[in-house]
Amino acid sequence: MTKQPPTDDVTDADLTVGEPKDWAAGVPGVLHSMGPALEQLGAARTAKLMLALNQKGGFDCMSCAWLDPDKRKTAEFCENGGKAVVWEATPVTVPRTFWAEHSVDDLADKTEYWLGMQGRLTEPVWKPAGKDHYEPVSWERAYEIIAEKLNGLDSPDQASFYTSGRTSNEAAFVYQLFVRAFGTNNLPDCSNMCHESTSLAMAEVVGIGKSTIAYDDFEQTELIIVMGQNPGTNHPRMLTALEDAKQNGAEIVAVNPLPEAGLRRYKNPQRPRGVVGHGTQIADQFLQIRLGGDMALLQAVAKRVVLAEQAAPGTVVDRAFIDEHTSGYDAFVEHILRVDDDEVVRATGLTLAEIDELADRYLRSERTIITWAMGITQHTKAVDTIKEIINLLLLRGNIGKPGAGASPIRGHSNVQGDRTMGIWEQMPDSFLDALAAEFHFEPPREHGVDALKGIHAMQRGDVKFWMGMGGNLVAAISDSQLAEQAFRGTEMTVQVSTKLNRSHAVVGEEALILPTMGRTEIDVQAAGPQFVSVEDTVCSVHGSHGQVPPVAPGLRSEVAIVCELARAVLGDRVPIAWEAMRDDYGVIRDHISHVVPGFDDYSRRAGSKEGFVLPNGPRDSRTFATETGKAMLTVNELEHVERPEGTLLLQTLRSHDQYNTTIYSLNDRYRGIKKGRHVVFVNPEDLAELGLEDGQHVDVATVWHDGVERVLRDQRIVAYPSAKGCAAAYFPEANVLVPLDSAAKGSNTPVSKAVPVRLTPVVAPVPVG
Repeated sequence: MTKQPPTDDVTDADLTVGEPKDWAAGVPGVLHSMGPALEQLGAARTAKLMLALNQKGGFDCMSCAWLDPDKRKTAEFCENGGKAVVWEATPVTVPRTFWAEHSVDDLADKTEYWLGMQGRLTEPVWKPAGKDHYEPVSWERAYEIIAEKLNGLDSPDQASFYTSGRTSNEAAFVYQLFVRAFGTNNLPDCSNMCHESTSLAMAEVVGIGKSTIAYDDFEQTELIIVMGQNPGTNHPRMLTALEDAKQNGAEIVAVNPLPEAGLRRYKNPQRPRGVVGHGTQIADQFLQIRLGGDMALLQAVAKRVVLAEQAAPGTVVDRAFIDEHTSGYDAFVEHILRVDDDEVVRATGLTLAEIDELADRYLRSERTIITWAMGITQHTKAVDTIKEIINLLLLRGNIGKPGAGASPIRGHSNVQGDRTMGIWEQMPDSFLDALAAEFHFEPPREHGVDALKGIHAMQRGDVKFWMGMGGNLVAAISDSQLAEQAFRGTEMTVQVSTKLNRSHAVVGEEALILPTMGRTEIDVQAAGPQFVSVEDTVCSVHGSHGQVPPVAPGLRSEVAIVCELARAVLGDRVPIAWEAMRDDYGVIRDHISHVVPGFDDYSRRAGSKEGFVLPNGPRDSRTFATETGKAMLTVNELEHVERPEGTLLLQTLRSHDQYNTTIYSLNDRYRGIKKGRHVVFVNPEDLAELGLEDGQHVDVATVWHDGVERVLRDQRIVAYPSAKGCAAAYFPEANVLVPLDSAAKGSNTPVSKAVPVRLTPVVAPVPVG
């Protein structure tokens, strides 16, 4: 078994634990964002970038996929968005001497924080077989090395091509085109690990795996149910939309195992009451649910809706909507009335009074939005849980009317756009047919591997080559030790990146790093300055224009890298004009307009300051591209998540100073943690029952019977008001605890939100002498 990834560079004496905050943002958020910007970028560069961030004609934030309002503020970004810009736009670069000074083994002993702090990557580097150091190579030589490896494989399916959500629509389209022209559908992406459960469930029951609301719906709603998400840290600009909804009279219910600061109170730094006042209370009701209990809660509320309809027929359920636009109602009603309230209480950890209060709020509301993130999608029954969200919305006609709908919140900036562009191992034949007609080759039809299946394929030796377009899959994927063994067993790994991360240290026999431009940087090609485009979480597409020169000469854009690599690998085997697409991204957008529905006149519309919104049948016209041609109410069997005696259910989560696997600092101020990350949050009542104490050090071990030892060692216990029976630890460090085979049914998403673990006190070594 390989050793665990390093955690952080501080000792236990450095770690401090304070009280968790009961409010988010405010003046501290501005200081924590702008302080590093001014220090690292300087006043002029900071002003140029921050005033263009998320603005019309500016560049899109590389952080979350939160939607942009039509009317933008001068500062249309959040604390973590500002940090993401500083992280990318830093003038600090990795010097050429770095590669001789640091072996790959040395890099593997460094933390994510240390790796990222080394600065921007500026030239291609190659680790030859049998050597332990990267060495600089030319772009032409890098492409040649990769082409030799890919063309020497026995089958295109021995290669896998990963994509992160940072990639633009244009880069994603040419990437999937290259991969399919090469001959495989092995296109795993970060969606496999976050919202795959959403995409699968919603596509089946409403015909589209995306949000059914627009930004303005938050201003028109009467009730917002926020489930399994922490907007204060993961998408802070959402707090403004929630505040606006409250000002317009909406009620908000938060359903979460932890009392996150952003779900309690918001101090908007752009409004007087957020600077000198109390701010805005966000949640009118907080349901501190037990991990894995969301499906039971949704079924219990739906049961109460059906019972209310039976007590007053024709006044509760929207029968006109149900009869015209849905199927499966009678079977659903028969099933939901059998839901046992006692089982619901055991599964949720809530009282019947709390559940009744939520049901009453839902019954009073004529326009309801339910919004969720990975606290819902990363469970064994995630797909069925999301179907229950849709069931509840459908009962009262809460899809396809103003102020109502389903609102999954994507966590990465363009992960939704990447999927629209064809980054998926299971693209339908309609897309592949259009691709074939446009480019005059026959794409492969057999489905490829997703992220988890790709790791298993590496373990078996079936995947010998792995390439990542951005991201940090080694750190992000579950079961870290087994995953690292799989990566180290490949013949070649290639990473397209702006900065160092663990995926550059855990590599195959050969490895290359190809440095790329970021979104902040001006991209000039043969046809002149270029822009790219992205799709946000409500299907709005808009342009992103770099604002500052590249941090170093010779950097390639992602589009240029893919097109040049495709030309080197494929030669003249496939009649695709790669050079034309590299030189002018408008050529790519013209191709997209012929392949992807809804992208007519793409360049003009994406280049306009307003952008455009993709068609959405459920939202726009209450049309549903499902098997029945209607929205489908479904029957889903409840499974109670059991907690073996003496164990806790653990969830992985981000700290506040973190974006995906990128660690901005070792602090998590909303939870009271400073200068450390190896902690485990546990309810004080659970500590008493387990005979443990706040401040004690424990090993956290997964209770999973497959013969593999999964232990996160030497974690400091932090007594914390988590849900009873539930614990939490930081991602990606705690990924070592999530078994590869623990995946959501149907979507194959890692189950990172209900891992049964046992805490064992660390025995202090006996002094010698």
